[in-house]
Amino acid sequence: MPNKLKYSSDVYYCSIQTMLLNITTVPLTKSQKKWRAACIVTNVSLSLAKGVVPKNRKSNFSSPSSQGILEMKPVSSFHDEVGDGGRGFNSELDQRKIIDMVKNKNSDDLESFGGVKTITKLLKTDSENGINGDEEDLSKRRKMFGSNTYQKPPPKGLIRFVVEAFTNTTVLILLVCAALSVASGIREHGGREGWYEGSSIFVVVFLVVVVSAASNFRQEQQFDKLSKISSDTKVDVVRSERRQKVSIFDVVVGDVVFLTIGDQVPADGVLVEGHSLHVDESSMTGESDHVVVNMIHNPFLLSGSKVVDGFSKMVVTSVGMNTAWGKMMSSITQDSNKQTPLQERLNKLTSSIRKVGLSVASVVLELLVARLLRYFTGNTEDKNWNQECNRVDRDLNDVFNSALRIISAAVTIVIVAIPVGLPLAVTLTLAYSMKRMMVDMVMVRKLSACETMGSATVICTDKTGTLTLNQMKVTKLWIGDGEMKQIFSLDQELVELFHQGIALNTTGSIYKPKNSGSSLEYSGSSIEKAILCWAVKSFGMDIEKMKQDYTILEVETFYSEKKGSRVLIRNNTDDSVYVHWKGAAEMILSMCSSYLDLTSKLESMTEEKRSQFDKIIQGMAASSLCCIAFAYKKIDKTTTASYNLSEHELTFLGVLGIKDPCRPGARKAIESCKHAGVDIKMITSDNVFTAKAIATECGILDLDQHIANEEVVEGNQFRNYTPEERNLKVNKIRVMARSSPLDKLLMVRCLKQKGHVVAVTGDGTNDAPALKEADVGLSMGIQGTEVAKESSDIVILDDDFASIAVVLHWGRCVYNNIQKFIQFQLTVNVTALVINFIAAVSAGDVPLTAVQLLWVNLIMGTLGALALATERPSQELMHKPPVGRTEPLITNIMWRNLLAQSLYQVVVLLTLQFRGRSIFDVNEAVNKTLIFNTFALCQVFNEFNSRSLEKKNVFKGIHENKLFIAIIGITIALQVVMLEFLKNIADTVRLSLGQWAICVAIAALSWPIGWIIKFVPVGKKCFLSYLKVWRLFEGAAVSHSLIG
Repeated sequence: MPNKLKYSSDVYYCSIQTMLLNITTVPLTKSQKKWRAACIVTNVSLSLAKGVVPKNRKSNFSSPSSQGILEMKPVSSFHDEVGDGGRGFNSELDQRKIIDMVKNKNSDDLESFGGVKTITKLLKTDSENGINGDEEDLSKRRKMFGSNTYQKPPPKGLIRFVVEAFTNTTVLILLVCAALSVASGIREHGGREGWYEGSSIFVVVFLVVVVSAASNFRQEQQFDKLSKISSDTKVDVVRSERRQKVSIFDVVVGDVVFLTIGDQVPADGVLVEGHSLHVDESSMTGESDHVVVNMIHNPFLLSGSKVVDGFSKMVVTSVGMNTAWGKMMSSITQDSNKQTPLQERLNKLTSSIRKVGLSVASVVLELLVARLLRYFTGNTEDKNWNQECNRVDRDLNDVFNSALRIISAAVTIVIVAIPVGLPLAVTLTLAYSMKRMMVDMVMVRKLSACETMGSATVICTDKTGTLTLNQMKVTKLWIGDGEMKQIFSLDQELVELFHQGIALNTTGSIYKPKNSGSSLEYSGSSIEKAILCWAVKSFGMDIEKMKQDYTILEVETFYSEKKGSRVLIRNNTDDSVYVHWKGAAEMILSMCSSYLDLTSKLESMTEEKRSQFDKIIQGMAASSLCCIAFAYKKIDKTTTASYNLSEHELTFLGVLGIKDPCRPGARKAIESCKHAGVDIKMITSDNVFTAKAIATECGILDLDQHIANEEVVEGNQFRNYTPEERNLKVNKIRVMARSSPLDKLLMVRCLKQKGHVVAVTGDGTNDAPALKEADVGLSMGIQGTEVAKESSDIVILDDDFASIAVVLHWGRCVYNNIQKFIQFQLTVNVTALVINFIAAVSAGDVPLTAVQLLWVNLIMGTLGALALATERPSQELMHKPPVGRTEPLITNIMWRNLLAQSLYQVVVLLTLQFRGRSIFDVNEAVNKTLIFNTFALCQVFNEFNSRSLEKKNVFKGIHENKLFIAIIGITIALQVVMLEFLKNIADTVRLSLGQWAICVAIAALSWPIGWIIKFVPVGKKCFLSYLKVWRLFEGAAVSHSLIG
């Protein structure tokens, strides 16, 4: 500790001014007058001495080490920045030293400051009442100490996404094709007109890149927005004597923060009060061992660490970028472009289609080159059987132009095989569904969860707050031999014991507003608030008086093994010591050897009486009441040194029955999930009778059917099964009572081994392993701890099971919409690939140019993706069984639909290619335009067919999807513009109204074809598996021939 005084004229003049302002007009005694005169003279003398002593001269004044004067080295001058002279904050505040002290956990520095109490005073806060908390106070603290935010790396801009899009393999192939097309066009048609086609490809590629980059950029912005919402957690603080919840970003230095199990420490600080506090600092240090935090050896708490046990109050000493957590988070960039499983599967599909296109193009190239060689060597004949090429007339220009035409045909086939819209469809579908789910009180943290949830076969759900309203109220009290309906008739000693067990064994609190007309405010968990509210209103409990009359010696918060919490207290009047237990009724009852009757008389807990209490608890539980019991034991003073929190020979006080009504929409949501083929399992820590009652009320158990023993089990029973027994019985279990988080984890693993896609809900810190193990982890936004939220994939913002059903519905919608677009896109690609291949091989030319194909790919791909991706979920989706893990992305139904449409389009377009001029009596240019226009319009009409993979009526509900209708209109308008005004670029000519009508009529036939083909049944065996069998058959035949 520094022992040197550094004087500041500002400080001293300020102190003189303050002293003079504080002179009172109250008459003073003679001695008081002398002391005042001495103080004024001393201060004036020191101020004058400051002006006389040279600035570079060291001061000879020293202070004894016992006085603890601090050196003032503020990081930022509160005097300059706040404009208030820093009044209100101690001039001895060394902010940098406090920051480093907590960050480095330096106990010596803490001692030199004078301990935690001195730090609290320096920060002008109070460990009980907190800071002032008005806007002026908060503003000053933020200006001096900073805000609890960190500087995030700048997000990727649109230009960066454009550059990344240009490095895509598909785009690079298209650019090469465009360059070859420009060279071929200029060589064949000259520089004035030959550049049209190649340049058009460049323009279309640029549009594809811009659309893709803009979509990814929008997704990045949406992801960043969701990240901010996800990280904006609520923190329990006390300000102006009032306990309240504030955003983690609003926490300031000096705030007194309450921490319980599962909370994240919001900023760096020191412990001012706590019991059995253990924190997980692995996110900061990498060490998995939990750290014990206490007032004696280690009172330091670091931002970003998680509370794993106990509860406490801390004073915030540094926030934001002044913490190690803030600096670390500012250097981390979240990857919003991480691909989902479905995107990876689509990329593989796109890659496979690209390989097919390259293979077909290679075959065409080889055939056309062979034909070209035969032509120029005089080995081909015309229609009159005359030699087509006279060797004397050969010209190198003809050879070169023919070679370029061959390359152009191959390039066109490669282009047609690239499904441009597939990646965009996934991005649009996921982005749209995430946005819509936010409206439905669901926040998606991981994109892959959207798809996976659509395949879920089992949902394991909690009870409290998910199936119930979490609005708890004490409705029954049973003491000794009877139910108490008139509390005032109880013996005073019994009332005092209840006051001890409720007021001192709780993580909740009560705030009494200064305004006498205002009602009390209760904080804590739902059960804690219900018990506190009941105790105040029925028992007349004064929690502040209880805290003054008793000293808490040791606390163990609620934990799963014992299903209870306990506290060791000492009476400040007579030094008597008690241990109080509170928790699950049957657990507490099992630890008791006696009980108190209504007159506070101690009675022995006989087996008959224990059985009677058991029946009372079962009866209350069967009425859907949560049973909380209280017990105590008076501790011999000679054993208190060991802080023995006894678990045996307790005295039973009574049982509270707490009612938590079921959510009104829970039963309907569960029925909806059941119709969708999803099994619902309730996993709860309540006893088996309460669990059965709630499960029956919510529809998980059937009221009209006999409930088998295998359908309802307890956690220890499930835990003690052999692995074989668990695998055999897990599908039949619908309710697991008295379960621990490890039981939940065990069930999830068992279900996954059985091949299920499992979704699990959780709100506690101990639920984290199960949430991570599940295919989809669903945490609760209201009751969920930060640990649970970070371990989950989706956050249910309103804690309602109905929202989980919404997630299931949207998950299926996402998967279904992407399947619709795949069917639509592959129809385009298969049709174009087949007709261009046949035409190129038979006639040496392709009917659809590269620009035309890219136009259809861009317009149909981009707008088609937008139209089909924004289809809202239909009720039919919830009447189908779940997809499961092994279902192929392209189903037999999709193969049936796309092959039927492709076959129709191929037949029509090839007929136009080879017979169109004679049928419609038009020239070559008009015929090619008819082919292009018919091909484009077929895709427009087929877009309607793709709205439903199975339903015959594809127009149902179309009036509700105005965006779909608008996109169809825009697509047709763009096609008209392309044909009528951009004919040089598209290599087309204008069509008459009659010719337009012919194109529309041919395209419209896809509607009745789509309706008829849906009558054709399909098998369950995957279509592609027949191809694999055929390959095996071919391989066997080849092997046989070689052996022969």
